[in-house]
Amino acid sequence: MKVGDLVKTFRGTRMGMVVKLFDKKIWRTHALGKKVNWNKIDPEPVADVMIDERIVTIPLIDLEVINESR
Repeated sequence: MKVGDLVKTFRGTRMGMVVKLFDKKIWRTHALGKKVNWNKIDPEPVADVMIDERIVTIPLIDLEVINESR
């Protein structure tokens, strides 16, 4: 995945374009519980995706490439 790729979310029909890739710590309460301890987790790759004129940060694991940019 790279900047400019057209992507969609695995959980829905939302599509958008990747504008930035970076790493970020994400606390998943369904797996790790409500009490946050940032020292227990490592950053994971995420993308800023432009969807309907707004930027949404989404983990790469939740995205599927629809059309690659050149």
